[in-house]
Amino acid sequence: MNPLKQLAGQTAIYGLSSIVARIINFFFVPLYTRMLTTGNYGLASELLAYIALLQVVLTFGMETGFFRFASKDKSRAEVIFSTALISLGSTSLSFLLLITLFAGPISLFAEHPANYIIYSALILAIDCFTAILFAELRFKNKAFKFALFRTIKILSEVSFNLMLFLYLPKYFITHPDSVLLNFIPATPDYGYILMAILLSCIVSLVLFVPRLLNLHFVFSKQQFHELIIYSLPLMIAGLPGVANDFISRIFFRFFAPTTSPWQDQLGIFNANVKLAVFMVLFVQMFRYAAEPFFFSSSARDDMKKIYADVMKYFVAFCVLIFLCIAMYPELFALLLGKEFRIGIGVLPIMLIANILLGIVFNLSMWYKLSGKTRYALTITMLGLGINLLINIVFMPVYGYLAAAWGYLFSYLAMVIFSYYLSRKYYPIPYEWKTILLYLLTGVAIYLISVFIAPSSLWIRILLNTLYIIIFVGFVLKRENIDLRKITAQLKRV
Repeated sequence: MNPLKQLAGQTAIYGLSSIVARIINFFFVPLYTRMLTTGNYGLASELLAYIALLQVVLTFGMETGFFRFASKDKSRAEVIFSTALISLGSTSLSFLLLITLFAGPISLFAEHPANYIIYSALILAIDCFTAILFAELRFKNKAFKFALFRTIKILSEVSFNLMLFLYLPKYFITHPDSVLLNFIPATPDYGYILMAILLSCIVSLVLFVPRLLNLHFVFSKQQFHELIIYSLPLMIAGLPGVANDFISRIFFRFFAPTTSPWQDQLGIFNANVKLAVFMVLFVQMFRYAAEPFFFSSSARDDMKKIYADVMKYFVAFCVLIFLCIAMYPELFALLLGKEFRIGIGVLPIMLIANILLGIVFNLSMWYKLSGKTRYALTITMLGLGINLLINIVFMPVYGYLAAAWGYLFSYLAMVIFSYYLSRKYYPIPYEWKTILLYLLTGVAIYLISVFIAPSSLWIRILLNTLYIIIFVGFVLKRENIDLRKITAQLKRV
């Protein structure tokens, strides 16, 4: 089979499972924001942010290390896999025991129930252990099995959420002495979210039991040293990127305004950020499809022109998504519980931030194709520094709005710096005038819809829809795109 076609097919399968997970996670938002208070949802957001950060640390970059050494010497792949699995199993178990032992003091400091701290540690331990098991499926090109296991995990999380939130509260009314009350309260709180994730992690682990029973466990000290020396720098390099995505959630506890509880502000912020999921999904789908395409076309004579065109059309489509979401805030706000809708103002900011993040990915191809990947860490560290600075300085005054602007300016700084370096090391003729024109036109249309807004909701919706049609027509006219020809080609296909 053509290796590029195989890569593209597997990318689609791996990407699909991740996208499905994001979509389903989004559909939990209406449930969570109606069943939980803003403070409860905020506490869940904080713990989940810590889980995301610690997951990078506790996997030690071992997945990539396993890929490298197993690919170099396939005859020793089983030993390398076993060594990596034992390593992660040992560190995950040690972490779990440590957290369990000090759950009381951590609970007092973090103001989370001790059992919720333990649930979070269990989620981390199981996820980190199964990470290398999922990595082996990818190494063996078992894309379908990988997607199947991921889908089972996702569907089990859906089932547990529905059972916990919709069935158990009624069950506890008729069964006040249920043993389950030792693990979760009778009234839904954020522990229900943690429990649903934990149970789905256990299901995921059970799926790998047959593989674990058939594995001949061998630990090679030499192999471990090679793995850890190779993998640790990757973990360190990847940490700033994840920190940039989640650090603001952690900062609410320390820097949020004292005018209202930080938990409430974090809950409102996180719920409204979830509404940007369609932009996030498009950027993620683009990344899965674009990376193999960029690499496969790198030998073409006109490849730089192709990269420039891709960037231009990517931005134009992102601006269309921005308008389709930001122009109808009243409709999208209905997805949230009433207490959460006050934060809808962060939505357009986060949508633009995600457009900039997509541009950062497009620009990243210059250092990936030129081999100067060392600059990736520099660019990410700059973005993280800007994000930290804005949150520390402005969050005490502006709360969750500062968190949203922190993301936007962080990604903007990464765009500018990455573009500056690309001009120096790997120039690509991006049509920046056109790209900026599309961005500024989209923002201008949005601002017009905000400041010139009829009092009638239905008139606003019709008028905003007209604005979007005008933008689409403007792009088609400027790019000389004939929709009739495209429609005819699609019909033939």
